[in-house]
Formats: sequence, C-alpha cells, structure tokens
Amino acid sequence: QVQLVESGGGLVQPGGSLRLSCVASGTTLDHSGIGWFRQAPGEERVGLACLSSSGSNIKIKDYVKGRFTISGDSAKNTAYLQMNSLKPEDTAVYYCAAVANECEGFVVGWGQGIQVTVSS
Repeated sequence: QVQLVESGGGLVQPGGSLRLSCVASGTTLDHSGIGWFRQAPGEERVGLACLSSSGSNIKIKDYVKGRFTISGDSAKNTAYLQMNSLKPEDTAVYYCAAVANECEGFVVGWGQGIQVTVSS
C-alpha cells in the first residue's frame, strides 16, 4: 500500500503563491511517480503535473504551465507543487497521488486532499 500526506494549503490572495508538499511512503511507490491533481466544487478531478521517481520524467498540463512547477526530494520521499500567480479559479482541493509506471500509468493511491482557496 501507499500512503500520501499533503500539506501547505490554505487561503491566499490573487497573485500570491503557495507550495504544496506531499510525503509518500509504501511499497507500491516502486517505479511510481508522484502526481498532483485538483478538484474544484462541482467539477471533475483533473491532473496538473507528475514527476517520476528519478526526476527524469516531468509532466505539466498546459493550463498551469508557466505558473505551476513540480519538484521532488527523493531523500525525503517528498514532492512539491509550487504555485505562483494564483487566480480565484485555482481554488480547489488539491491531491497528490502515486502514479504507476513513472507517471505513464494509472493512479495507485491518493492523498487525503488539501484545500487551496484563492480570494481577496
């Protein structure tokens, strides 16, 4: 099983920044990347970015590219999502997930989610 715990969410003003962290553990992390997703009220959960365990495969969705970056610290089993120039439409519950086959497969585990609210 895999365990993932997000932190770093909260309330931020438009134009501000937040960095989310995801600490991962568990045997199913082998050959898995860590991905970030979000789900706004009344909408489907969508992917944002994914980082392979080696760091060699990085995926960023076009709709957040240039504002969001994903990085990791393998020694700490932690992945980060740096979010800049935040907009009210970025308000959502953000989830990290273990993604099989180094970000090329399906999700094998989810974090509990963390709220990000962008509002003045």
